[in-house]
Amino acid sequence: MEMIGFAFLLLGLLSPISVGSRIQASSELLDFEALNCRKHSSVLTQFGGKGDGKTSNTNAFRSAISQLSNVASDGGAQLIVPPGRWLTGSFNLTSHFTLYIHKDAVILASQDESEWLLIKPLPSYGRGRDDSGHGGNGTIDGQGAIWWQKFKNKQLQNTRPYLIEIMFSTQVQISNLTLLNSPSWNVHPVYCSDVIIQGLTIRAPVDSPNTDGINPDSCSNVRIQDCDVVSGDDCIAVKSGWDEYGIAFGMPTQQLIIRRFTCVSPYSAAIALGSEMSGGIRDVRAEDITAVTTESAVRIKTAVGRGAYVKDIYVKGVTMHTMKYVFWMTGNYGEHPDNGYDPKALPVIQNINYRRHDGRERHDCSKKGPWNCTGVSGVSSKVSPQPCSLLPEKQPGTIVPCAYPEDKLPIDNVQLKTCSASV
Repeated sequence: MEMIGFAFLLLGLLSPISVGSRIQASSELLDFEALNCRKHSSVLTQFGGKGDGKTSNTNAFRSAISQLSNVASDGGAQLIVPPGRWLTGSFNLTSHFTLYIHKDAVILASQDESEWLLIKPLPSYGRGRDDSGHGGNGTIDGQGAIWWQKFKNKQLQNTRPYLIEIMFSTQVQISNLTLLNSPSWNVHPVYCSDVIIQGLTIRAPVDSPNTDGINPDSCSNVRIQDCDVVSGDDCIAVKSGWDEYGIAFGMPTQQLIIRRFTCVSPYSAAIALGSEMSGGIRDVRAEDITAVTTESAVRIKTAVGRGAYVKDIYVKGVTMHTMKYVFWMTGNYGEHPDNGYDPKALPVIQNINYRRHDGRERHDCSKKGPWNCTGVSGVSSKVSPQPCSLLPEKQPGTIVPCAYPEDKLPIDNVQLKTCSASV
């Protein structure tokens, strides 16, 4: 029997308030940087919104977006959320649309489950991550404690909401937001291209379940930069579908750049690749990463049945303080959506380049020593402590087959425009 879940879908979200944007505030005008400016503008209060932290604004948001969608072909529209505390259930955004959240506004996720829209599972996953029912999503301050407790007590019949999920979209910007207490994943762009995520501050208790920071999933041409995440799970988890569903859907995550990123996650990774990677992951570049009290800097997670590949991964300039693992790769992560996966579908891991990493204060004293290598091949250069024998010192004149690329990804050529909003 098919289960029901909850959803908060944002299609083309923009909320440029905070560090990184050049913002000038007056009583009437705010200037900000964005991929695209909009011709039409409205304020949530025009649609009956009340920012008292108690009144539900679900209908106000839905009504505003529905009406503003009529001008999508006439220069698009932006909806301004003014100062206040705006309680709401889920709502869908539309194309050629900007959601502008004032720096003194807080959107609060409703804890009334009847205010959440119903959606089907993602086609590349087959079912929700928490349960076999439909998926679910949430918003800005997710007030997630009630969901974490239900998860820990095994009381869920549906997948928990995410804060922001953007689906089947292009030219997407998520910037200058503080995201708090997500019930599950915080930011999940899926089946998208040309995505910029920058200036996010994400906070969740380090023991909160599955509160991943940013999860690009089956996306192309993505830039993540200048973000700071404290999480109960991976700070960034790169994904592309789950087992036979992801293989059939066949959409990789590729051309991803991550830079100037800080992570605190005592039980997970700063950057994880997988474990849902059945559409493939390739051409991922990460640089200037800081991981503090984090279990591992980079973690590649795969399993029998995933198929596809993780390849052309380049990570440089990582500073680590109080770590358990620097790099961790596993092909036995387990967990499947159902029993229909192909046990012969084995993922391929190749062309992995880690360079210029500095780690201090390992918080786990393993008796196995600093390196534990099985089934790998490659070379190392000037690494201390000395790597395992499967990664011998590179000899002079040896050509490294997976050298760090010197070209720029297309997303780095994208320039933001200066736009305005009246409050």
